[in-house]
Amino acid sequence: MRIILLALLILSPLSHGEELSAKEWLTHMSQALSEKQFKASIIQVQADHVRPLVFVQGLVGEQHISYVEYLNGPPKNAVKVGNKVTFLEHDQPPYSVTANLIQGVWPASLSGNITKLEQGYQFVLGGRSRIAGRAGQMIRFIAKDEHRYDAQIWVDMETYLPLRYDTLNRDKQLLEQTMVIELVEFIESPSILVEASKHKWPEVINQGDRKDAQDWQFTWLPEGFNMVVSDNHRLIGIHEPVEYIALSDGLANISVYVARTTEGPMPEELVTRNGLSMVVEKVGNAEVVAIGKVPSTTLERIARSLALK
Repeated sequence: MRIILLALLILSPLSHGEELSAKEWLTHMSQALSEKQFKASIIQVQADHVRPLVFVQGLVGEQHISYVEYLNGPPKNAVKVGNKVTFLEHDQPPYSVTANLIQGVWPASLSGNITKLEQGYQFVLGGRSRIAGRAGQMIRFIAKDEHRYDAQIWVDMETYLPLRYDTLNRDKQLLEQTMVIELVEFIESPSILVEASKHKWPEVINQGDRKDAQDWQFTWLPEGFNMVVSDNHRLIGIHEPVEYIALSDGLANISVYVARTTEGPMPEELVTRNGLSMVVEKVGNAEVVAIGKVPSTTLERIARSLALK
């Protein structure tokens, strides 16, 4: 009987969803991701690598709390209480950073201001299909230029929570997929989140003293991309401080590292099977490394546009 009902949901318009535009679906999804209490069992696929994880979100008192547990490999978890995210890994002490969400599950803008995504993407309604035993509505993110990749998402037609998110390259080949295999909505927060609200987590780490850092700016960025992080720190194996700049358009993220030019040969352009590109450019006496899931030509132009204020 449930299978028949799901088929009817997929093939027939829903009373609450038949008039919704692509943007309205996304707006409802953003609100659901921000407010609903739920547990999602998820698999992430990148090339030949599969990573299963569990994501739990809820409200304890006035605090928004979420928890991620990665199920394969060495123990690795993350907890967000309010605007503080704490990482728990087997080979180092727990540490905390200031953040509004746990990175790496869904793109940040899916639970934020959907309108900002319109700078780089067009929203287009797709078809409906069954995912994790639930009826889902697909929305396509069509890139408005050649500087980023397309994406598509399936939204649960009952809860408006995301069920699947794909990143596609310019040839429409799948680069990365995040898919829910089980979704459970809660009325009350589960005990793991209640316990997280009571625990004393480490204080936020110092991001580094920038008084000796150089101020960099970009003379060109693709429409919709903004600088979201800029700091300087020391990477493992590197004695000199490295400038780190994070760029994002809400879906795609780019990391830029700036260091003094080394005497050895610089690596050539690298593109992995999951769409992660890396380029290295010399800008004056600095070596710039740009990494992101965007076309390598985009990274090259961004790196070459870097200049001191």
